[in-house]
Amino acid sequence: MKYRFASLAAGLLLALSAQAQAPAAKAPAPKPLVLKAAHLFDGRSGALVSPGIVVVQGERIAAVGANAAIPADAKVVDLGDATLLPGFIDAHTHIASDHNDDWAQGFYEGMLRFPVEQSFHAERNARATLRAGVTTVREVGASDFVDVALRNAINQHIAEGPTMLVAAHAIGSTGGHCDSSPMPPDKVKPSGILEGVCNGPEQCRAAVREQMKYGADVIKICASGGVLSEADPVDVPQLTPEELKAIMSEAHAWRRKVAAHAHGDLAAKLAVEAGVDSIEHGSFLTPATLQLMKQKGVYLVPTRMTQEWVLAKADTYPPKIAGKARAAATAHTDMMKNALKIGVLMAFGTDAAVYPHGKNAEEFGDLVALGMTPATALMTSSIGSAKLLGIDADTGTLEAGKYADIVAVPGDVLKNVRATEKPLYVVKHGESVRME
Repeated sequence: MKYRFASLAAGLLLALSAQAQAPAAKAPAPKPLVLKAAHLFDGRSGALVSPGIVVVQGERIAAVGANAAIPADAKVVDLGDATLLPGFIDAHTHIASDHNDDWAQGFYEGMLRFPVEQSFHAERNARATLRAGVTTVREVGASDFVDVALRNAINQHIAEGPTMLVAAHAIGSTGGHCDSSPMPPDKVKPSGILEGVCNGPEQCRAAVREQMKYGADVIKICASGGVLSEADPVDVPQLTPEELKAIMSEAHAWRRKVAAHAHGDLAAKLAVEAGVDSIEHGSFLTPATLQLMKQKGVYLVPTRMTQEWVLAKADTYPPKIAGKARAAATAHTDMMKNALKIGVLMAFGTDAAVYPHGKNAEEFGDLVALGMTPATALMTSSIGSAKLLGIDADTGTLEAGKYADIVAVPGDVLKNVRATEKPLYVVKHGESVRME
């Protein structure tokens, strides 16, 4: 009997081996997708062309322009009186965190959730962001590596959301904006190097290595105090020159860019001198520091809409936070006017989670309200964020060969930049996004 079983087993193994060696049947190539609209903004030229046609084959753009050949077997989506644009790239988000109009409730509820539970919230936020026309984000700080897990799940097509570049834990000093709240240490474990809290150059170097070990694409630091943290002054430097240099050298050696949260002028100046790639927020930056940024090619990610948001909501925050919110938002207006005069490089970023997820495109209108032209505001995303993130070879503009990351908005976007807030159709990597 055992020989019969052995013979059957051998036959089964041979059959499985033959099946494994047989060439797998190729899935049929997806039909081309053609998007047509009255207008097209390619994100590079700054001009609007009419009519607009984009031909998509698989994940990539095959052709762009009024004269693009439309394949006979293509699925054609005619959006009528609309503008086709590159998918928005938000270089400053917190998709892994939730917004709550009640600051205290939202802050402490979030702290008490298990990471797995928070990951479900994060995916919900990612879906809202994608449906808002944002096809790529840089996530600049999240607890428990939830952002790393979400990025991986999206890349594996088991979660829905934008392409993500993630920072894992933001890095800062004890008691600073990137540290956990001052809870009693015998009840809540204080954050350490793994969570991004470091003191001295070698600890900061180790904190960078920990984030990269567990999957960080970028490094985020807190060079100054913050608005929505309880214990720290908003404009005081929180990392020494030696700590900053250790962070930059380690991150750049691993080919990771560094983003510095910095409201304060001295903190930003120190970070720029240490070799940072971008300054986030920049509320109190002086013309001299802005000139230094321009000289060194350091990007400003102004998160203007968040400044508008916290100023409008200041009365709902605890008193210390409310005072910081008013001071930072008021200073930010003058800083931005100086930055525009000086010509500092700018990238589109919104600080999503300070406001409800999915409102990202309000940033464009807020930039125009400060004096930018609609085309220039739009290019803070298409050219600005794409170059800052180092992904401009693959996305950011509507050009043949790039990923088909596309958003359609009503009417002529250069006449009404707020149309970006109401996307009609979104495509990410060639796949049409379900909008409801």
